[in-house]
Amino acid sequence: MRALRMSILIAEDDASSRLLIRTVLAKQGHDVVEARDGEEAWRELLKPEAPRLVIADWMMPKLDGVSLCRRIRAELPERRPYVILLTALSDRGHVIEGLDAGADDFVLKPFDHDVLRARICAGERVLEMQVRLEEQAQALQEALDQVKVLHGMIPICMHCKRIRDDEDYWREVSEYLSAHADVQFTHGICPACLAEHYPEVDD
Repeated sequence: MRALRMSILIAEDDASSRLLIRTVLAKQGHDVVEARDGEEAWRELLKPEAPRLVIADWMMPKLDGVSLCRRIRAELPERRPYVILLTALSDRGHVIEGLDAGADDFVLKPFDHDVLRARICAGERVLEMQVRLEEQAQALQEALDQVKVLHGMIPICMHCKRIRDDEDYWREVSEYLSAHADVQFTHGICPACLAEHYPEVDD
């Protein structure tokens, strides 16, 4: 069972190719967004709930697939989608150009349905791992936000034992520590103070 249901953007100017890709994606249970050229695809990617995976033809009007990859890498670094380029250009130079532009994978045209499904599943695994890492990073940051650390030299009065804070105010030790460390206080009395201040109380 697939763990990650995705919205996938098809950027393809050929209507029959879009239909074939949409059929493959529908069988996998994905939501499909379609664009007929690179500029339309870019507008879709700027939306708040933009697709996480893009299948883009290399040769498109207005903005080709490689240029789309470059713009994604340059302008969407924090929420960059996984990009699969569709291309009939299989030579080493074009593969390197596409990868350098920011493409994550290639599917050669005319594409095989099973190959396309396999490439999409590979993209799913990568995106699912990214989601888990983002969740773990957020949980870690939330945990760190709860941790307050005391460090450096703390000025303390030699007589009353109050502590001087960063704003040059003298505060009780318990008040200072409560504000700067993840601690709470409960009051008691030590044996020495008990003997000094309450001599009538037996041990």
